[in-house]
Amino acid sequence: MNLIFVLLLLGCLCSFVFPDPQGDALYSLRSSLKASADQLTDWNQNQVNPCTWSRVYCDPNYNVEQVSLAFMGFTGTLTPRIGVLKYLKTLSLQGNGITGGIPKELGNLTNLHRLDLENNRLTGEIPSSLGNLKKLQFLTLSQNNLTGTIPESLASLPSLINVLLDSNDLSGQIPDQLFEVSKYNFTGNKLNCGGNQRHPCAFDSADQGSSHKPKTGLIIGVIVGLVVILFLCCLLFFWCKGSHKGYKPEVYVDVAGEVDRRIAFGQLKRFAWRELQIATDNFSEKNVLGQGGFGKVYKGVLADNTKVAVKRLTDYESPGGDAAFQREVEMISVAVHRNLLRLIGFCTTPTERLLVYPFMQNLSVAYRLREIKPGEPVLDWPTRKRVALGTARGLEYLHEHCNPKIIHRDVKAANVLLDEDFEAVVGDFGLAKLVDVRKTNVTTQVRGTMGHIAPEYLSTGKSSERTDVFGYGIMLLEIVTGQRAIDFSRLEEEDDVLLLDHVKKLEREKKLDAIVDGNLIKNYNMQEAEMMIQVALLCTQGTPEDRPLMSEVVRMLEGEGLAERWEEWQHVEVNRRQEYERLQRRFDWGEDSVYNQDAIELSGGR
Repeated sequence: MNLIFVLLLLGCLCSFVFPDPQGDALYSLRSSLKASADQLTDWNQNQVNPCTWSRVYCDPNYNVEQVSLAFMGFTGTLTPRIGVLKYLKTLSLQGNGITGGIPKELGNLTNLHRLDLENNRLTGEIPSSLGNLKKLQFLTLSQNNLTGTIPESLASLPSLINVLLDSNDLSGQIPDQLFEVSKYNFTGNKLNCGGNQRHPCAFDSADQGSSHKPKTGLIIGVIVGLVVILFLCCLLFFWCKGSHKGYKPEVYVDVAGEVDRRIAFGQLKRFAWRELQIATDNFSEKNVLGQGGFGKVYKGVLADNTKVAVKRLTDYESPGGDAAFQREVEMISVAVHRNLLRLIGFCTTPTERLLVYPFMQNLSVAYRLREIKPGEPVLDWPTRKRVALGTARGLEYLHEHCNPKIIHRDVKAANVLLDEDFEAVVGDFGLAKLVDVRKTNVTTQVRGTMGHIAPEYLSTGKSSERTDVFGYGIMLLEIVTGQRAIDFSRLEEEDDVLLLDHVKKLEREKKLDAIVDGNLIKNYNMQEAEMMIQVALLCTQGTPEDRPLMSEVVRMLEGEGLAERWEEWQHVEVNRRQEYERLQRRFDWGEDSVYNQDAIELSGGR
């Protein structure tokens, strides 16, 4: 009996003493990338299971499936030990300053679907061992300093649909089979393409029309079409049968939960309707986290106790139907950035469209600014600065690093969530396209929130990156002031209803203390507050072309180039103000600004 007890005790001790090889490999990666003391702080070498670490995602059996470390400013190298992660499906390290070579051990990751090392400083040759990655679909090594030839082994990858090797120093012959993938880019190298060569250096089948699609795609399309027709016939038969028996004519077909293989990214789960119904307690009102222009968001708990946020879309009909919806879902899912809300999965039935996201326990910036309960801490100034910069970086990624670019259309404090570390996570991006699928940026109705919508979007219905910049500027004012974009209570003090006009007036009067949120009780840096106000006013200029790009906003928040832009803005603003006052004296329009009148008229009943 004592022997059995000792053996059990030793077994328990072993489970703590011997670390998980996955955890060791990831911690080795953290060290080799030279992560700073305030990065990946929850990556604990003494913790056996890495599945609770930030930016690490596992399957139900605790196998690491995804590591997303994009745009974190790492300057180290890639450790060969990463080859231990044999269940890994996605490795995202783009947008860092990683040096050294690509370890040949990456060829051990035989379950890998996506490898993204874009925009680093990697050197050396592309290892031929990558030819072992038979499940690889997306290979992105653009904007590095890679040399040598493209390995012939890459030509044998059966699942490859996207290969981007542009902007390196590669030379020699491109394997012919790589010219047959759906999308490739070899520009910016010394390779046998372009010019008088047989093949162009870049190709995207999505832009070429159906005539360039392989015959196998046509065959598959015909088969899928026949299956869909058969399914619709069966559905019609059962519907008719049910209606004769007195059942309700409105029915929906539930879809079993699974990883949707039609989504090329391979990381989304297709949830069953019943699964989400149970998770949200039948979409109970007590679980409502918020409501916006796209529908309600419910807090839910899945069967494995994972907390999620379920967005139940309204007004989702589109000309493209379910296929168009899934294309847009795929576009959202591949937008992976530390400051963007990650899409976990989706659910579709003939009457419902739902999206599933991770639950953010610290809720939204708007909640932390204006809706906190007694005893909850006020959002301090360092956190507000971090949120402002993180949000700008997330929007910059959507505008300048996604292809096609994603316009948010409803940037506001309520759509910026806070993770467990109070880092900004932009949510609700891409949803305007989900509920109104078009090939242009013109939607059938203006999507957004009054007070945040750019003037040209209200008047024309056309949105662009600059409309998002305007919304971001208003959100920046929300962060600094703690106030709403429109507040009719200010009328009692004969003040401006719009936060933008209110701040402009106080800025002209040099009353910066009156602009900053009183809840901070003077615990802020006045110079930093002034900088954020200036950036916000540059972002909310009336003419879209005058507003900065989000990449410029990021640089200004980091202290680069603001002084010149601000001096130019002040000159224009003085001239505009003088012209307004001249017109005011001539027509006696009263106290309200032109912008105020337009906005109030447009916000009325339509």
